[in-house]
Amino acid sequence: MKNVSAKGRRYIKRRLRVKNKIKTDDSSRKRLCLYRSNKSLYAQIIDDAEKVTLVGISTLSKEFSGKKGLCNIENAKLLGKMIADLAKEKGISRLFFDRNGYLYHGKVKAFADSVRENGIEL
Repeated sequence: MKNVSAKGRRYIKRRLRVKNKIKTDDSSRKRLCLYRSNKSLYAQIIDDAEKVTLVGISTLSKEFSGKKGLCNIENAKLLGKMIADLAKEKGISRLFFDRNGYLYHGKVKAFADSVRENGIEL
């Protein structure tokens, strides 16, 4: 972390703190990982025990075609609903939420709340 800004160091510390908490808790639960870029959102359900991705979806999917502003709160809520539906199809009801070091507000909070509202325990 030699040439990293103070903001980058804070992000790395948050990210490692979240990852370490997930690793030390119950390993039978799957992990819901969220990645947020400037233009879109990506969500995956990962089984860390078998090291395989079970479900993945993003705002670049065909379901979001024609939507204005792929990375906004409304689309984050819709993405949360869609990933919750896919998780139910796979028989998953409890997940760890890996916010990937992002602060829990705005799009990240809207995504997590939408997943919870659609029947998945985070």
